[in-house]
Amino acid sequence: MLFTDRAHAGKQLAKALSDLAGQPDLILLALPRGGVPVAAEVARTLGLPLDILLVRKLGVPGHEEYAMGALAGGDLIFLNQQVLRQLKLEQQQIDAVVERERAELHRREQRYRGQHPAPELNDHNVVLIDDGLATGATMRVAIRAAHQAGARSVTVAVPVGASDTCSELATLVDRLECPYPQSDLGGVGYWYDDFAQTTDEQVIQILQQYRPGGTSEQSE
Repeated sequence: MLFTDRAHAGKQLAKALSDLAGQPDLILLALPRGGVPVAAEVARTLGLPLDILLVRKLGVPGHEEYAMGALAGGDLIFLNQQVLRQLKLEQQQIDAVVERERAELHRREQRYRGQHPAPELNDHNVVLIDDGLATGATMRVAIRAAHQAGARSVTVAVPVGASDTCSELATLVDRLECPYPQSDLGGVGYWYDDFAQTTDEQVIQILQQYRPGGTSEQSE
């Protein structure tokens, strides 16, 4: 195990991003739910604003833990064509998964944001944070969303990830930070002692603290 929990992982990640402390026009965007407690520690340590970028993994029917793609707001969809070819999935099966996850994305948008508008990314430097990278499907669509929103630069930051995925995604962004790349990942959760599912309530509480205009006392 590399990390006791996601907060510990966030502290380690903050060290790798220490040069970003207090930079203007920079915003941290966590990928809910697991990326939020990781990003909270980065926000606290570096004194940076935190928000979320909502994405949903598209799991293979019957094997939902295995990603065949991902989607983000604005109907941005990434589908792994290699996986689709291997599994010979019918379009009806794919459409059913997309519709289910789109509904969940909308539910989370309403639950997490409430009356808060989505952050303005145009001409901002964006750091996308998750608790790890396996296939990279959700992060890939998050990168597309950030670029489409006009981000000046995009950085991907994760505590641990598959080496090949990190290398692939590094070609799509301005910077990628992964302190502990693994040639044999074996699942992100393997590297955490406590990898309990982050709840909606935890996400909301963290956002209330670290979202711009929140109540947290960030480190100096």
